[in-house]
Formats: sequence, C-alpha cells, structure tokens
Amino acid sequence: MSTLYTDTDPEEIEGLGGDEDASWGDYPIDTVLIRNENRTVHDVLRRIEKGSFVMAPDFQRDFIWPEDKQSKLIESVLMRIPLPVFYLAEDDQGRMVVVDGLQRLSTFQRFVNNELLLKLPDQTELHKKQFQNLSAKLQNRVEDCNLILYVIDAKVPERARLDIFERVNSGAPLSRQQMRNCLFTGQATRFLKVEAATDLFLRATGRSLGTATMRDREFVNRFCAFQLLPLDDYRGEMDDFLAQALKKMNSLGPEALESLSMKFRTSLANNFNVFGKHAFRKHVEGQDSRSVLNASLWDVMSTGLSRYAEHLVEARADDLRNSFYPLMADEEFIKAITYGPNDMRKVRHRFKVAAAMFEEVFGADSN
Repeated sequence: MSTLYTDTDPEEIEGLGGDEDASWGDYPIDTVLIRNENRTVHDVLRRIEKGSFVMAPDFQRDFIWPEDKQSKLIESVLMRIPLPVFYLAEDDQGRMVVVDGLQRLSTFQRFVNNELLLKLPDQTELHKKQFQNLSAKLQNRVEDCNLILYVIDAKVPERARLDIFERVNSGAPLSRQQMRNCLFTGQATRFLKVEAATDLFLRATGRSLGTATMRDREFVNRFCAFQLLPLDDYRGEMDDFLAQALKKMNSLGPEALESLSMKFRTSLANNFNVFGKHAFRKHVEGQDSRSVLNASLWDVMSTGLSRYAEHLVEARADDLRNSFYPLMADEEFIKAITYGPNDMRKVRHRFKVAAAMFEEVFGADSN
C-alpha cells in the first residue's frame, strides 16, 4: 500500500534543494539593511487599523496565545517592564509585515478593543478587568508603551530577507513558503491557496504535501514561476525566482490568472491520467511501489504537460511513457533532479531534456 504523508507525518520530498539556498556568508554586508524605529502601542494599533501594518494570519498559522499569557504581557506593560524588540519587513508598497511579534501586537489589539478580560488573580486591581475598566492613568500606560521596531528594508535581497526571518522569529519555526505568503499577500497567495485545495491537485500529488507548512502551496508557486517567467530569468536562487513569480501574479489581470489556473489544472489532469499514482515521482515501467514526490520532476512535468490538450495527451499516453522511462535511466537527468537541483545548470539541463522528450512525443501539437 502507498504511504500518504499528512501534516502530522514527516514529509519526504526529493529534488527541493536546501543548503545551497540557505548560506549567509555570500551576502554583501551593506545589502542587509535593517533600521530601527520607536513607536507607541497607540501609534502601531492605529497603523494596523489603516492597513499599513500587515498581520497576515496565514503566515503565522492563525494560532494565538492563551489568555493567561496575554494577560501577563499586559501586566508587564503596566509594570513598565521593557518588552523584547519587534521585527517587521517592509514590502514594495511600503507596508510593514510583522515578522516577529504578531502575538504581542494581537494581544494589544484585543485588549485595547476590550476583547480580553485579564486573568491575573494575584493582581486584584487588574484581575477580570478590560481596558475600559482601567483608570485613565493605566490606560495611558498601555497606549503610551514604547515599542522598539526593527524593520527589514524592502531592498534587502530576497534570500537574505528569508534568512533573517528564520533567525529572528521566536515562535514556531516557519517554512519559507509561509514567509513568502506573508511578504506577497494578495491575489497571488490566494491563487496558491485555492489551487492547492482542489481535488485534482490532491489526487495528482497523492496528498503527499503538507498544508500546515504550506508545502502544497510551494509546489503551486513553483509551477507558476516556471510557467510565467523565462527560464533565462532563473539565476540559481530558487527563493528569488519564486518571489518574482508572486510579484508578477499580483500584477496580473483576472483573465491572465484564469488562464494560468486552466493550464495548471490541465497539467495536473494530464500527469495523473498518464502516470497515475506515480505522477511527479521517479519510477520505471512496471513499478508498483510509489516513490516520494520529486519537486524538480514536478517543475518539468507540470509545466511541460500544461501545453497539451487532455485528448491529445490521452491519445499519446503510451508514447509519452515510453519516452519518459529512458529518462529514469539517464544518469545526468537523475543527477539534475536529485543532487543540488537548484543549480542553474542543472535546472536548465532538465528542462532541455524534458523539452526534447515532449517534442519527440507531440511534435508541434499543443493547445
């Protein structure tokens, strides 16, 4: 029986790359631009209301502190205990995306809006009190509390921004796709969410991609990147490439996004109809056991089969399988989808080989 991986199971995915995207030492020292600002709680909450601070619940997994922990934060403020710094990232529109400190800011927002009843049994003056029940002096102490904000400049290189995210976030570890979901929130991230939840996507991927980590959305993001951007734009940094795709998607009109969705779903149907449970996985003819998903194979097969109508692929399914299986015995192709797969030369090699396969099977035919 095939193994299905869920959010509670360890994900086994091949062809993603990793360490080559995560080094810190090659950033020019002057490109890591972080400035500090001092703002009061009142000022920050006003900016949140105006939409200039982005709280992005999807990015932070939509969890919230228990009320006793929230109450302790308010108590600390009233006792004038200094708070840890907050980290934010500036986006291209000048908005501030909360990187580290979402729960603290959410607590302030809830309390000032009288949605939090303090649970401080050792503080009789505060226990079971809302903001509106506090004296004017204590209300002012909350609203005038000074917050130290460190802001990651929008000009910081994409990979550096994600590395900074990883270093400073004090909550649960976040995946890079969750970080991208925060930085580029809009119609692009909504597109990823919708497409990753379809029955077609779940069937074609064998439900092997975690949703809590947004690994499923990352795969949709990869398709969109290689579908929308010229391959020559890929310079060996997958983080930057995926970010560029989201930026482009946020600028597309409804018809373009609808066309992208149709191509994606056509590709999923084609891959599943030809390869079944082995879609996007290394396998050979007659193999029964299911291998793990391979992200690099996903890139070439998802974009490649998006160009052909379902009836055409169905008619040439045997030819496609017969052309695909030799790739599984091609040492250079296997290396290109397995080891250091984000290397620019390996990315271009696997797309070149896959393009030759599709040309052999379909010729000039397409949608």
